[in-house]
Amino acid sequence: MSTKERTLTEPFKIKMVEPLKATSEAYRLGALRQAGYNPFLLRSDDVFIDLLTDSGTGAMSDKQWAGIMSGDESYAGARSWEHLERVVKDLTGMPYILPTHQGRAAERILYSILGGKDKVFISNTHFDTTRANIEFTGATAIDIIYAEAQDPEVDLPFKGDMDLEKLPLLIKQYGKENIAAVIITVTNNSAGGQPVSMANVKELRKICDENNLLLVIDGCRIAENAYFIKHREAGFENYTYEEIAKEMLRLGDAFIMSAKKDGLVNIGGLLTMKDEVLSVKCKNLLIISEGFTTYGGLAGRDMEALAIGLKEVFDADYLHYRIRSTAYLGEHLKAKGIPVVWPIGGHAVYVDAKKLYSNIPVDQYPGQALVCDLYIKGGIRCVEVGSVMFGKYDEAGKLIPAPNELVRLAIPRRVYTQSHIDFVLDVFDDILEMRNQTKGYKITYEPQFLRHFTAHFEKI
Repeated sequence: MSTKERTLTEPFKIKMVEPLKATSEAYRLGALRQAGYNPFLLRSDDVFIDLLTDSGTGAMSDKQWAGIMSGDESYAGARSWEHLERVVKDLTGMPYILPTHQGRAAERILYSILGGKDKVFISNTHFDTTRANIEFTGATAIDIIYAEAQDPEVDLPFKGDMDLEKLPLLIKQYGKENIAAVIITVTNNSAGGQPVSMANVKELRKICDENNLLLVIDGCRIAENAYFIKHREAGFENYTYEEIAKEMLRLGDAFIMSAKKDGLVNIGGLLTMKDEVLSVKCKNLLIISEGFTTYGGLAGRDMEALAIGLKEVFDADYLHYRIRSTAYLGEHLKAKGIPVVWPIGGHAVYVDAKKLYSNIPVDQYPGQALVCDLYIKGGIRCVEVGSVMFGKYDEAGKLIPAPNELVRLAIPRRVYTQSHIDFVLDVFDDILEMRNQTKGYKITYEPQFLRHFTAHFEKI
């Protein structure tokens, strides 16, 4: 039998198509200028390959669409809610399940109850909406990953792990009574989509128990993280992906999920808890802001599709294709000489814009320059994950840059074929010819929170 590696093929057939519009470079330049050089403000019809996010942008299966038709739209106690509740309880092992319309709603509910002035949240890396919801309460959000994991070129199997040497020092510094929660995000999105090991979470559980701290697992990509554990962490070779996810989730006190990722749906979120008292507080806030406890802002059909998606996402063929297709893009970019965060994560490829555009000063946002260039050259929409997203200002108004200047190419689930990805690779040939440019962008408008969504820029 031949050992030759075969062409990576999609483990699905295409049943319905959506047309893509090809545009000229001049058209795209005009569209981008009108959008304030912020791809978030572009019209989707003007985008050819949309890698802005993998959140809510995936394609549902035939079984999920069948579930849409059978969804129960009863206001309270719907069959679709009962189906979702059974699936989520089985996955998480937690008794208190709250649906929300998306992940940041679950974050807002939980962290507004736990947070407040003088409270501290510690995470491997807070994502943008997580940090915003925490800081909006007046609390402080602190990130701790191992120093070597912040080097984009270092090849480590679990670069998303929390720094367990720093954690006890922070607990002592702030006082455990002021630590609102410890949050472990799997996979670690803002740190390059890197996975978290089971060993790291087990040790984290011990530290939280010793200090009576709440451990929250932000697991919107729990299935992708399980894939890496099975293939990289000793002792899990014979586990199924779902068994790995269940073992990890049972280590947490609460679980937050944007179901728009590994829930394989276009809308939805989850908040689950072990503590009854905390769950009652969250239920009350859910009813005020989202909806009744058995729908939480979701239609019955959405809950039905989510219940099905949370089972489909652990399919071995799907996960192999998902991880390998993302790696295909990253490996071929690296072969071209494009600096990427290594090893490649599960849901996205992260380009090191600071190294690629080394002549653009950090305060001129090299990541934003790359984002704009990819759209102008190929109609590819992606997002900066650097000093636009995470930078702050000192008292004099000078930029405090983020640790890295990255650009994320997030791959929607079951949407693009390998030929689409090959097109993206071709566009990077044009980008390589632009790597010596010296001018970036300046911000002309920004809001107080989550500025990357709505900020306006000008080319310098």
